[in-house]
Amino acid sequence: MSLKALSEEIETRSKSEAKAIADAAKKQAKGLKKEADSEVAEIRDQLLARAERESAQLSNELVASARQNNQKRELIAKAAELDATWEAVVAEVGSAKLKGRADLLKALVAEAKKAGSKDMKLLPVSIDRKAIEKVAKGFDIGNDVDGLGGFMLESNDGSVVLDFRFDARLETAWKSSLGDVSSKLFD
Repeated sequence: MSLKALSEEIETRSKSEAKAIADAAKKQAKGLKKEADSEVAEIRDQLLARAERESAQLSNELVASARQNNQKRELIAKAAELDATWEAVVAEVGSAKLKGRADLLKALVAEAKKAGSKDMKLLPVSIDRKAIEKVAKGFDIGNDVDGLGGFMLESNDGSVVLDFRFDARLETAWKSSLGDVSSKLFD
């Protein structure tokens, strides 16, 4: 065999082997690409499902948080309205122009005569001093006390104090009727 023929045969075999190697590499590359595409699709699906779950959870949390904030704002507004109502009631009861004030004082003095004794001192709220002095015959009138109206009875030794001030009565009435007040304001 001549050198040229040998060279051609080597070249032919080399080309054949190179083509076989290239074909095998292409086939292997196609398989790897198909495998990689499958893995990418699986990972993408997992990530998409995870993102959808997290999005739904975040949406639920945001809705719950918004509801909670709305409830909080509503409670704050209701508390402010109740406080304003209380302040308006206190201002009305503490007003010298309260309708029926004189009759109320007379009734409280009558109640005090039954509950207390004549040796007790009557301590008026300053706004009602003059009216009480007119109707509280038989009681020793003492110094003024703080309050919206009415008076307190105190024993000589200070051991017994009976409260006939508007403040205490108003607070008791407010607490017992708070449900009705809330119902009328907010329903």
